[in-house]
Amino acid sequence: MSRVSLFVTCIVDQLFPKVGIAMAEVLERAGFEVDFPEEQTCCGQPAFNTGYRAETRDVARHFLRVFRDAEYIVIPSGSCTGMIEQHYPELFKKDPVWLEQVNRIRPRIWEFTKFLTEVAGVEDVGARFERVVTFHDSCHALRQLGIKDGPRRLLANVRGLTLREMTPAEECCGFGGTFAVKFPDLSTAMAKAKVDAIAATGAEYVVGVDASCLMQIQGALSRARLPIRTIHIAEVLAQR
Repeated sequence: MSRVSLFVTCIVDQLFPKVGIAMAEVLERAGFEVDFPEEQTCCGQPAFNTGYRAETRDVARHFLRVFRDAEYIVIPSGSCTGMIEQHYPELFKKDPVWLEQVNRIRPRIWEFTKFLTEVAGVEDVGARFERVVTFHDSCHALRQLGIKDGPRRLLANVRGLTLREMTPAEECCGFGGTFAVKFPDLSTAMAKAKVDAIAATGAEYVVGVDASCLMQIQGALSRARLPIRTIHIAEVLAQR
């Protein structure tokens, strides 16, 4: 039996633990042994986005040590996956010892839905979720990792689920990590545009692969007093 190590990300660990639990349930149902290395912390993305490269390298080294022997590392976030895949090589380009560690671990790093469809070869996990939903394409998952059709194929096999696409589905929600802090007015305006597109679908839920995007969208939905909820795709797939 193949073994999967979960890297649950800071936001899931601190704010949305149900997402991590749901991800574990789905992976176990798909036939994998799942573990959670308790020494894990952060991928380093907040420090990286703010320009603190030395601090980011410290966090990245810890990640590489914790997951050094993992068979697969599965992550419920396109942005954190993209950080490790795309930016760790940049961080350690002048450090051949740690760059070798990065290159060894990169092939074992997988975003959750991409792991299901491309490694496990599973598109039907036996889920049932009798709701009308729309899907938000988060920026890093779509543009860095090319994740587009996989989540939709997984949702298409959820019994009772109706997917109504928003227009545009690929537009940013305005979170962008520290972007929302540095440019709050612009971030809020982008979130409002996203909420307008969501409301036009008549969906009951917004599904996504990044808890950070869903947190931003839920805040905007709540401020608009709309009875629409956000939910991570792992939580949908865990429903029976």
